[in-house]
Amino acid sequence: MTQKIAVLPGDGIGPEVIQEGVKVLEATEDAVDGFKMDLEEFPYGANHYLETEELLPEEGLEEISKKDAVYLGALGDPRIPTGVLEQGILLKLRFYFDQYINLRPVKLYPTIPCPLAGKGPEDVNFDVVRENTEDFYVAIGGRAKGKTEEQLEISRSIFEAKFDLDIEVDKDEIAYQIGVISRKGAERAIRFAFDLANSKEQKRLVSVDKANVLSHSYSLWREVFEEVGEDFPDVETEFSFVDAITMWFVKSPEWYETLVTPNMFGDIITDLGAMIQGGLGLAPGGNINPEGVSMFEPIHGSAPKHAGNNVANPLATILAGQMMLDQLGEEKAAERIDQAVVDVLEEGEVRTKDIGGSSSTSEMGDAVAEKVREG
Repeated sequence: MTQKIAVLPGDGIGPEVIQEGVKVLEATEDAVDGFKMDLEEFPYGANHYLETEELLPEEGLEEISKKDAVYLGALGDPRIPTGVLEQGILLKLRFYFDQYINLRPVKLYPTIPCPLAGKGPEDVNFDVVRENTEDFYVAIGGRAKGKTEEQLEISRSIFEAKFDLDIEVDKDEIAYQIGVISRKGAERAIRFAFDLANSKEQKRLVSVDKANVLSHSYSLWREVFEEVGEDFPDVETEFSFVDAITMWFVKSPEWYETLVTPNMFGDIITDLGAMIQGGLGLAPGGNINPEGVSMFEPIHGSAPKHAGNNVANPLATILAGQMMLDQLGEEKAAERIDQAVVDVLEEGEVRTKDIGGSSSTSEMGDAVAEKVREG
């Protein structure tokens, strides 16, 4: 079977790191019997938007929907207001393809220094399952200032009743964002996490929320977690508040195997996870629809100040490609890439600036591709 992959290089350092990711994928295709790919590049990103005023058209979505997966570099450009590309392309892809899982492996690779004293690769190796389509990312909210009495009616009913605020038209301004947790959305993300935890030797799953304060939404999350847990009697479970998790990630990362979290908290704690594993240059992520088209990317941004300098670490992008192959059922090819990364790092001859070396983006890609071919 030929895996059909849409490639979106994106902006900033995106094209540079995705080039190295593709290089490694092509080496894997040469090295692993039975693994075949068909890569098609799509132009959507900052330059395309500035030239055409087009973000991600319906026909583009239709073409991408014919693919098995999406391989994304990075999005973001200082010439375009923050949020335009992210919402118009990245979030549009996530919602269009209902990529309701964001999967973040937090894994410390050999010879990579951990900022936590005394912690090594044996201590930092866990997965964060983040619900990816709900919570505060559903874009329900707004701002009110200088509106008519009718336009302020909803705002008044919410804020005056609860906080005894006296909102005056044309004088005061408010902003509000509504988070949404549905039973269906919580259940499918939590079940994915239980399945993942159940597949591991250490069957432990931690649910992260803030139910002590945001009780309306996250009490439903906890209720669903307990209900789904009844189907997995072998999985040890516990609840943790998000503020506590930020402390325990630093103190005892070795305790964690699998975590599941609503959207916003997952977005935050996975960046902490990236630092624990040695930095954003080593952190891949997957936006997954287990029954549809999934998208894989490094979690770092487009870093426009480094664009064109051939200095960015491509390992996060290479490992995102490894995640993609694993999700597509190409386990042998995925294992080949992961082992190649381990071998390159253990040898220590090729290291980009962010991990203490002076190698270029392309030199790191070449080194991993060579190890893939050597097997």
